[in-house]
Amino acid sequence: MINRVLIRIKVVQLLYSYLLTDNRFMLESQPLAPTKEKRFAYNLYLDMLMLMIRISQKIEKRGGYLPLHDTRFIKKILADDKVKSLQMKFRQNEFPFEHLVDGLAEKVKESGIYKNFQKKNDDAEDDQIWERIFNLILYVDPALNALISKRENFTLRGVERMKEMMTETFKNFYSSRDNISDAVNTLSISMNKARELYFRLLLLPVELVNLRLDQIEENRNKYLPSDDDLNPNMRFVDNELVAALREDHDMEDYVEDNKISWIAEDRQLLESLLTTIMNSEVYQDYMRFPATDFQTDCDFWRDIFKYVILNDENFLEALENKSVFWNDDLDIISTFVLKTLRRFEEGCPGNRPVLPMYKDEEDAQFGFKLFSDVVKNKDVYRRYIDDSIVGEKWDSERLAFMDVVVTMTALSEIINFPKIPLVVSINEYIELAKSYSTSKSGAFVNGLLSSITEKLREENKIHK
Repeated sequence: MINRVLIRIKVVQLLYSYLLTDNRFMLESQPLAPTKEKRFAYNLYLDMLMLMIRISQKIEKRGGYLPLHDTRFIKKILADDKVKSLQMKFRQNEFPFEHLVDGLAEKVKESGIYKNFQKKNDDAEDDQIWERIFNLILYVDPALNALISKRENFTLRGVERMKEMMTETFKNFYSSRDNISDAVNTLSISMNKARELYFRLLLLPVELVNLRLDQIEENRNKYLPSDDDLNPNMRFVDNELVAALREDHDMEDYVEDNKISWIAEDRQLLESLLTTIMNSEVYQDYMRFPATDFQTDCDFWRDIFKYVILNDENFLEALENKSVFWNDDLDIISTFVLKTLRRFEEGCPGNRPVLPMYKDEEDAQFGFKLFSDVVKNKDVYRRYIDDSIVGEKWDSERLAFMDVVVTMTALSEIINFPKIPLVVSINEYIELAKSYSTSKSGAFVNGLLSSITEKLREENKIHK
């Protein structure tokens, strides 16, 4: 019922809000009015960061995977302009700690810190690993300290200043994690609200018929009932599809478990909607039919949904007020409601016409994996975007932020979901950009993704 089109929409919308307010990770800045000691401390601080990067590149697992290089801390460091400049510098000049890298990498690899990291393999361990490596291995390493003591302007206080800067960097890094667990929970809530909308729409025919039955009974009990009051046309309330919906166990269980009822929550809204339905041509034609059957009854409710309910402004406004998620969900969920009514009419294997929440477990995890990967690798994906537009007329700082979010999400899907054809991913996100960003965004995202995927193919990072 919740398909990947809707999942992509929800992930992009949530990422936009999440990344817009995400705390930015920044390295420590060059000290103002620096003394020799402060300059020594700051340069040592940058070299320690470079040492961590070099160590992360040396520890490799089977298949060429670099587990420490793939951690969020290293990715954030690599995205910083100061580190990018240092990397260019050390391509031409020798890195001061180069001859210690292999030995320190082996020391890290054999440590309990690294082995515990490999066993747990979770986000918390990922975030904390480098602070532990720094404090328990690098900072106390005799060979490294001996080399540091020979540097120009060395002082013990300068080394302490470096450690203080590293401590602040780790604090900044931890705060930049922001509230990802809350965001993932919001994504889950959004999915569940889409499921609720599906059942609420399916419940409408049942509750509208219940309301009409109440009205018929009231009319019969008037002081001076008319002939129509005493002998009403019962076709609407005897509708066979409504009877099937009422008896469906999946419907019954969901409504009971979640305590949903249009009549109890907003009887006035339902009365207004019933009046609109009864005044419609679809209703008038249906009530004049010489005879009806199950197919006719199903056709009637599909037409009522398409031409009356889903065009009723009061009802649509009420939906929007009930949930902030439903405004974007309605178009897709309503198609699944119509599909479900068709399944009732045609019958289905196992007599379970109500659609499951997800097609399979892969779809159930798709949105959460997509969201988490973009958050984890956003600096990498942003670097792909920035590198792709170098030399073009676009200024990366002036890009529409929604375009950036859409492109990053598309890149995550392209890289991490090899079963999804490349053209499908690109087309889906082009449409998202058209719907949720600027008039030029579709063409821009198309060009950007084409450029980046071509480069990723050349680097053997994607194979589709």
